[in-house]
Amino acid sequence: MSPDWAPTFAAVDRAAFLPDLMWPFDMDTGTSVSVDRAADPDAWYGAVDSNVPIVTQWDDGKHTGTAPGRLSTSSSSMPSVNYAMLQALDIHERMSVLDVGTGTGETAGALTHRCGGRNVTTVEVDRAVSTRARERLCAAGLYPDVIAGDGIKGCISNAPYDRVLATVGLREIPGAWVEQTRQGGIILAPWGTHYSHADAVARLVVKGGTASGRFVRPVEFMKTRAQRLPARDHGDYVPSDGFDHADTSTTDVTESDFVTGQYTALPFALGLRVRNCAQAVADKRNGARPVWFYGLSDRSWACAMFRDGGTTRVWQSGPRRLWDEVEAAYRWWKDRGRPEHTRFGLTVTPEGQRGWLDDPADSWSV
Repeated sequence: MSPDWAPTFAAVDRAAFLPDLMWPFDMDTGTSVSVDRAADPDAWYGAVDSNVPIVTQWDDGKHTGTAPGRLSTSSSSMPSVNYAMLQALDIHERMSVLDVGTGTGETAGALTHRCGGRNVTTVEVDRAVSTRARERLCAAGLYPDVIAGDGIKGCISNAPYDRVLATVGLREIPGAWVEQTRQGGIILAPWGTHYSHADAVARLVVKGGTASGRFVRPVEFMKTRAQRLPARDHGDYVPSDGFDHADTSTTDVTESDFVTGQYTALPFALGLRVRNCAQAVADKRNGARPVWFYGLSDRSWACAMFRDGGTTRVWQSGPRRLWDEVEAAYRWWKDRGRPEHTRFGLTVTPEGQRGWLDDPADSWSV
């Protein structure tokens, strides 16, 4: 955290924005556990003071009870990630800011402390979440313009903005944000593809009706409701005798080459290069790990079966040969020196989104 943000970090107390019942994310086990301030205040404050994300809502508010729900739908981000994004905004006093995804209200509170309440507009799609955030902000003496609505549309009544910050994962940067941002203004948002959950923070500068810039760091945020990938059933793609009728082949790509883990650049790069495809990495059993690929525009599917010490066998079916596309993208990434997230960029125009590596002039549709 840079020194100029230290007063805000000290003034905007995370504890003031969190509910009594919450679910800190255990970074070691990859699971969420419930913590109740009334039952165990020491554990509650310990979680507040930890650099971990904390889930504050499950299943779009339909969840009840203390056990974790199925899908986390509102949270308090890791403090280190939150303040890194605020720093990347390059924000100054009295700037006008659109904050998309109010959540607990903590980020809106930090922006308000820095810029002043009349300069901050925060939009939340869930009315109940928005109401609770407004109450907490008011209790803390912070008064941004809190709006319950679809943040994808921005907020035209308070535009133009010097900065737009999203704290929800996106698959498409809304044109409304570009239109509502001043020339030279910045849009900062977690962005990725439906290929995987591997996102990165895009820092885009608005100029002449377009927004363009590089990715600054890998992240993983819950997805905005309007751009979630609809649930798909494996059986709709792969019938019981699907392997009998699929094309088969082998590849020299190994599991260690391909299954690189969370926050690594490869799945992010593959998502940029292979359109309309979702990957699912299955658990490893008896020395074998299947990795599945599903077409999002048709019912094409592929499976690469990685085996310890053995040949990787591939099955493909449907109009597309998804593994062939993925392998070609993998080799493209490898041939260019295995670039990290920060060498990639995104350009948003009225015609759509284009990804690029190093040079925005050499781009492709994503």
